[in-house]
Amino acid sequence: MDIERLRAETPGVSHRVHLNNAGAGLMPQPVIEAVKDHLDLESRIGGYEAKAQENERIEAAYSSVAQLIGADKSEIAFAENATVAWQWAFFAQDLKEGDRILTAEAEYAANYIAFLQIAKRTGCIIDIIPGDASGAVDPQALEKMIDGKVKLIAITWIPTNGGLVNPAVEIGKVAKSHGIPYLLDGCQAAGQMPVDVIHLGCDYLSVTGRKFLRGPRGTGFLYTSTEMLAQTEPCMLDLFGATWSTPGTYEMRPDARRFESWESSIALHLGLGAAVDYALNVGLEVIRERVRMLARSLRDALAEIPGVTVQDIGKEKCAIVTLSHNRIEADSIKAMLGEKHINVSVSRPPSTLLDASARELPNIVRVSPHYYNSEDELETFVQVLRHIVA
Repeated sequence: MDIERLRAETPGVSHRVHLNNAGAGLMPQPVIEAVKDHLDLESRIGGYEAKAQENERIEAAYSSVAQLIGADKSEIAFAENATVAWQWAFFAQDLKEGDRILTAEAEYAANYIAFLQIAKRTGCIIDIIPGDASGAVDPQALEKMIDGKVKLIAITWIPTNGGLVNPAVEIGKVAKSHGIPYLLDGCQAAGQMPVDVIHLGCDYLSVTGRKFLRGPRGTGFLYTSTEMLAQTEPCMLDLFGATWSTPGTYEMRPDARRFESWESSIALHLGLGAAVDYALNVGLEVIRERVRMLARSLRDALAEIPGVTVQDIGKEKCAIVTLSHNRIEADSIKAMLGEKHINVSVSRPPSTLLDASARELPNIVRVSPHYYNSEDELETFVQVLRHIVA
């Protein structure tokens, strides 16, 4: 990995030490250019005309996303973000009173609110899969929970806080063995590690573009397996997702784009495709190795700072590092780091309420390096943090 070249292609690194990639990664130059170039084209010849002219590149973006996760292009739908993509899959499920949803203790708030909403409407039940000693979802405990009422297994692969990587493959094996639909939130996974939907065994995968994929904000995608497409109708359809075939009937598109609507941002789609191509060119295995090395070095350094507690859990940890201090609030630490042009974020208990309550977490500082971050930047962060909490 040529770090200097990658940094030279990332304009933002000249202005900030950006350690908030779990929030939004810094876009590389090819992504920026893809978005700007299409907007320029629209301004010159018109939006519909620009789409027609660039149709081949638009289709290539779908192909790139499919390649990223080991899927077929027909199984990909572009969305505004991962939450919308996840909701497309979730609200298409035919859940009834007494049906059970199995999920994780560290589930993301947006997903859990949707569980609560559908439970309120239908009377379905939300059950939490117990964790193992490390805090990750326990596949053996999941197996023991399966009965005829379980209609959906939905978990976040990498929660927004805590550095945890849930055993998504093992969960997928349980789901597959019992024929239960498996909805996987891959929001924090894509772009920092390899993703293979066949290996994962998931029926649905939701992803955002803005985080570790380094794409533009307002982008994401949903994977729906071919098998699941045959039995999934979106809760909303328009004239893009379906054809009004007779006055009293409609026909859905045969592919995953039945979830999409007619109007969307072509420039952002092209930016997402460019971001995926960039990640593929760097190499996801290489990216995983580097980001986890950087995260390990951060955890080791933070463990040596008096008053700092690293709040990460799980046997397998990712490039999300969380910490708290015994005297100084997370928001104050973030603000003081910002004054030194260092970007981090704050993870608050309501974002993962069950996990935060069980672990009695305060607001915590979330530090999320990416492969383009240098070791010098991490050292700068550590030194500034030492000064802040001294």
